[in-house]
Amino acid sequence: MDYGGKTLSDAISGKSGTVLCLCGALAVGAGALAGGALAAAPAAAAAPAARHADCPIEDGPVPGGGHHRDDDGHLTAEQAAEYDRELRAALRARQGTRPGQVRQDATVPVAVHIVHAEDGTGDVADSTVREQIDVLDTAYGGGYSGADTGFGFRLADLTRTGDDAWFEDFGAHEDRIKSGLRQGGAETLNLYIAPLSDGVLGRAAFPQEYPEDPAADGVVVDRRTVPGGGHAGFDLGYTAVHETGHWLGLFHTFQNGCTDPGDYVDDTPYEAEQSSGCPEGRDTCPHREGADPVHNFMNYSDDPCLDRFTAGQAQRMSEHWTAFRDPQQQAGRQPRP
Repeated sequence: MDYGGKTLSDAISGKSGTVLCLCGALAVGAGALAGGALAAAPAAAAAPAARHADCPIEDGPVPGGGHHRDDDGHLTAEQAAEYDRELRAALRARQGTRPGQVRQDATVPVAVHIVHAEDGTGDVADSTVREQIDVLDTAYGGGYSGADTGFGFRLADLTRTGDDAWFEDFGAHEDRIKSGLRQGGAETLNLYIAPLSDGVLGRAAFPQEYPEDPAADGVVVDRRTVPGGGHAGFDLGYTAVHETGHWLGLFHTFQNGCTDPGDYVDDTPYEAEQSSGCPEGRDTCPHREGADPVHNFMNYSDDPCLDRFTAGQAQRMSEHWTAFRDPQQQAGRQPRP
């Protein structure tokens, strides 16, 4: 991303188009940043909400080499159907809008939060943060392949927190971390970069969850998955792309397997199971039209294999934005207590 010769701090303090700049104008909750770091906090064990999308990976051999991602955190057919009902109900509440009638472009402000050790271990350079935002912007703009989704991403703020306990076990402290660091409203992508355990590459909150638990909103990615982060096969920054797809309402391409309604997107072929590596030409639902969408960002292929969203996915993300995240639509709506 070109910052016009400005420093990163200068760049995030100005406005660009429809960006909702945050910076120092927004409070970051209890335990606000002081001198770029938060004081160490007592442990507050908390598991991610059950409705969140976890995207784990297990190291180990699979046919053709590479890695295998397991299915922890996948939605059941019933959960996916309930999310879709919530989407349709929310759109109907927006002056009778229905799925398929919505298409709007949006520039999403991104507040990046890096959690590192107190001695600086695990910190992420400004240049890497800029590159991660560029990857998001390019992927959603159709710059690698596939559809231009109409979504752009601009860095709104960058925080760094040095805390050994949080760095060593992000998951155990996740609720406290998010409640202390998150910024903005439903329209702001809070992107947390930290070491994750148990083979999890990332996780995200679906937009339907925001009214009942706004503090938990956002995307978390393992620090090794950012561009150049060092996780073999998964360090092009595409984990953030994938998790942001969930944040904008998309399911995995293999949701519901070969069974209707699949992932609720008409132009993504049905797929019996997640992909691994880059199984070009694989067809796990031969009675359905099209080979498996192994190049789709919402699959589990290795990063070098991924390059696209579809027009149908763009439409569905736009519907979710209108229903749950558009600040103009959300005006006057308060999160549930």
